[in-house]
Amino acid sequence: MSETANLNEEVKDAVAKVDAGTSEKKPQEKFVDPFTEVSRLMEYGFGDLGIDDDSFESQIDERVKTIQEDELIKGKITNITKDEVYVDIGFKSHGVIPRAELLNAETYTIGEDVDVFVDKMEDRNGRLILSRRRADFMRIWEDIIALHDKAEITKVKILRRIKGGMVVDLLGIEAFLPGSQIDVRPVRDFDNWVGKNIDVRVVKVNHPSENVVVSHKILLEEQLSEQREAIMGKLEKGLVLEGTIKAIADFGVFVDLGGVDGLVHITDLSWGRVTHPSEIVELDQVCKVVVLDYDNDKRRISLGMKQLTAHPWDNIGEKYNEGVNVSGKVVSLTDYGAFIEIEKGVEGLIHISEMSWTQHVKHPSQIVSMGQTIEAVVLNIDKDNKKLALGMKQLEPDPWEDLMRRYPVDSHHHGVVRNLTNFGVFVELEPGVDGLIHISDLSWTKKIRHPGEFVKKGDELEVMVLGIDPDQRRIALGHKQIEMNPWDVFENKYAVGETTEAKIERIIEKGVIIELPDGVDGFVPVSQLAFAPIQNISDYFAVGDELPLRVVEFDKESKKIVLSVVEALRDAGQEAIDAYNAQHPVPNVGMAMEKSAPKEEAPKEEAPKEEAPKEEAPKEETPKEEAPKEEAPKEEAPKEESPKEESPKEETPKEEAPKEESPKEEAPKEEAPKEEA
Repeated sequence: MSETANLNEEVKDAVAKVDAGTSEKKPQEKFVDPFTEVSRLMEYGFGDLGIDDDSFESQIDERVKTIQEDELIKGKITNITKDEVYVDIGFKSHGVIPRAELLNAETYTIGEDVDVFVDKMEDRNGRLILSRRRADFMRIWEDIIALHDKAEITKVKILRRIKGGMVVDLLGIEAFLPGSQIDVRPVRDFDNWVGKNIDVRVVKVNHPSENVVVSHKILLEEQLSEQREAIMGKLEKGLVLEGTIKAIADFGVFVDLGGVDGLVHITDLSWGRVTHPSEIVELDQVCKVVVLDYDNDKRRISLGMKQLTAHPWDNIGEKYNEGVNVSGKVVSLTDYGAFIEIEKGVEGLIHISEMSWTQHVKHPSQIVSMGQTIEAVVLNIDKDNKKLALGMKQLEPDPWEDLMRRYPVDSHHHGVVRNLTNFGVFVELEPGVDGLIHISDLSWTKKIRHPGEFVKKGDELEVMVLGIDPDQRRIALGHKQIEMNPWDVFENKYAVGETTEAKIERIIEKGVIIELPDGVDGFVPVSQLAFAPIQNISDYFAVGDELPLRVVEFDKESKKIVLSVVEALRDAGQEAIDAYNAQHPVPNVGMAMEKSAPKEEAPKEEAPKEEAPKEEAPKEETPKEEAPKEEAPKEEAPKEESPKEESPKEETPKEEAPKEESPKEEAPKEEAPKEEA
């Protein structure tokens, strides 16, 4: 009987005593409603109960339990309604359980004992709220705590797969089984495990979040521990074992030897080049391995597979000799050549210099590509250092052996311009055979600063063979040599003192370049353009202006012609001078003309000055490459110093001009570039 029932009996007894004292006036009733009597007592008082207030309160406290929230307690069902179930837990009031929390609620009966959980001591309606569901969980939680503390094994069912692992049913609640704790081997198909019943051990319990983690792997490892110890005990270098490929990584494969794992590094899979281990093995493959090394303390075992076979270099001399043709696959490209695998573990290098007789190969990718199967010739075998030298060009006859027969010196040919450089033009005579035309061999008459002024890529050009170097495999060509040297004619036509007219072709710092009637370039120093000093030539002269000229210097060897407007005008009439001055109004012209005889001698002295200009012509060829050639002209500088006395301003430039002219004409020093070809 519950505490509330006892209290009701006592109330009935008290009411009976009161009724006994007043029974003379009222008839006795067969049934007395205790609640009615309590109401009457509340109305008439408790004076005749025979118990004081303190005793009554003390008895109530003894009979009513002390209850707290979050407490698991046992109670008795006192009433069941449509939505709620009332339970007497010995408290001052009955507790209420939502009927939805009871599985199969219709099976519960009044008076049945149940475990409940005190959820709230008092809700907003003043009722005691209980939970059956929570009570069930707390009971199971206590069992789980016991499993964890005792490290006991229990059976679970895998319910479903989630990220990172599985959800299992542990004693009616959901627990987490990490993917790494399912098996000792990596799990590749998690779905195959769903629905299975397995043994696990509770490895972690989180009280605040009420999470549970279990492990199946820990049980398997315990079972394999004895087997592992047996394997580690018999390990020795060179021992051959059989295992199963457990995992494949970029750096190698892990092999399960039966409870203990070993690593076969990618370099120990095959004597040949291996890009990825999956090229050699696959998961779950059974294979034989040899123990290379092991560490008992760290439980690490190094294994090898290639060591089960002999090294291919041990008997390479039986298969390959110098001069033998072989075929293989390109397995690597470097800046200096290509590596060819002719069999597993045997690779040879084809240096870029051994790829073509005629082409200048800068990178092997110009000839071969990765994975391509090619043929080559064995050039050298170094068994000690395991090096094999191969060649591709040796498969074909050397074209340079009869090149001199096909391209004799002074022979004329047609070629296609393939490349332009600062120092010349590369011309392809036939596929794979190129020759170099130095910039100085492009034209007899033009001062070419860059080959691009004369030809363009793809142009067809007639050339003459100037020389062949079979050792360096170089052919020197010339374009201007296909014509006679016009300087033999120019020597008479443009002798010193001859007069002519020509147009300005280019303006440079030290003077102007003019094109003479025969297409040859001449040079007019700035001091010979007018009787007065000129600060900026472009202010008074323009490209295309026609000038009256007199030759003041002719140098056949350096191929330069220096001319003067001043000397040409000295013998002309005043009318011609005035017309020239009007067209080119250089200041102080009149003052300059007032000077007489001495001035005439000045020009004579200027002749040397003109030599400087001759050297200036090179300036036009300012080709950076010929800059060094200018050193030769520097020696002529002194010649111009004498004229400096007459008109220093003009002569200074004249002297410097020459320095550059001779170099440019002597571009033939070209030899340096020709070697580069």
